[in-house]
Amino acid sequence: MDVRPLELGLDTFGDISRGPDGSLLSDAQTIRNVVDQAVLADQVGVSFFGVGEHHRKDFAVTSPEIVLAAAAARTRDIHLGTAVTVLSSDDPVRVYERFATLDAVSHGRAEVILGRGSFIESFPLFGYDLADYEVLFEEKLELFSLLLQERPVTWSGRTRPALQDADVYPKTENGLKAWVGVGGSPESVVRTARYGYGLVLAIIGGSAARFRPYADLYRRSLTELGKPQMPISVHSPGHVAATDEQAWEEAYEGVAELNNTIGRERGWPEYNRLRFQHDVGPEGSMYVGSPETVARKIAATVRALGNSRFQLKMASGSISHDHLLSSIELYGTQVRPLVHDMLADAPVAR
Repeated sequence: MDVRPLELGLDTFGDISRGPDGSLLSDAQTIRNVVDQAVLADQVGVSFFGVGEHHRKDFAVTSPEIVLAAAAARTRDIHLGTAVTVLSSDDPVRVYERFATLDAVSHGRAEVILGRGSFIESFPLFGYDLADYEVLFEEKLELFSLLLQERPVTWSGRTRPALQDADVYPKTENGLKAWVGVGGSPESVVRTARYGYGLVLAIIGGSAARFRPYADLYRRSLTELGKPQMPISVHSPGHVAATDEQAWEEAYEGVAELNNTIGRERGWPEYNRLRFQHDVGPEGSMYVGSPETVARKIAATVRALGNSRFQLKMASGSISHDHLLSSIELYGTQVRPLVHDMLADAPVAR
């Protein structure tokens, strides 16, 4: 049984936001703002701060480890990781080396969340064939699991040169915490268990309770494989303000803008207020509202899934830096204690 205490974290993709005059900020200023957001998250007691990797104009961060290293120099307690590292279009050895280095400069606070990502821009950018989409991730995930053991590695596959008794440095002091981000495929859940990674369920549509079969499958797979129970986290979008109405107004424009930008590429219907109100409601995947509303929805998710971490993906679209800072402060100072109080006497699924 997983009895880890609940951690509340934050994720950001470094969405390009707007300044006071309504114009889009530069990539450089957006990245500096992300570091400031991590600093505030640490100050208000948030457990984890994740930074995504993207290679398109909507998001400023392409090298999250560098942003996280800057945050590590200005923070003390918060764990720092990715959301996600696109392992398929990267090299596992270099990923390990970068995160082991981040672990050193952060005094053991580095984590890596590996995934295929929800965008494919990195594949042509770095010379990978989308026809190899599945084998790239499978092989590289296997190799990374071996590198995490921090012993000489012998490995061969189709997607990179073979290794023979290769030792990789730097070594960490206490090991590197690693997860896999999964969007809802049973095969991905079982694979995550097989290689012994923590599981991050990316729930960006519908009710979190729909994902209970995946949480159960993951725990059952670990047991059947003879592996210890590992943590489950949930990643979902959200925003906190003083009232529900204020949070909805602050979040809507950016959410709609981002959905419509991506939707034009993928053939989605135009986003609208009606869909937004469903998404922020009890059956939707967005945690947008007052501290009590957001805390109540997080607590319901934990009761349903038994996850030991919840990662609120903030900054959907062009919401302002000032609104994000306010949301972070409310999340750490009000949502976090409310969630713990709500779960104190309530049964949690494990």
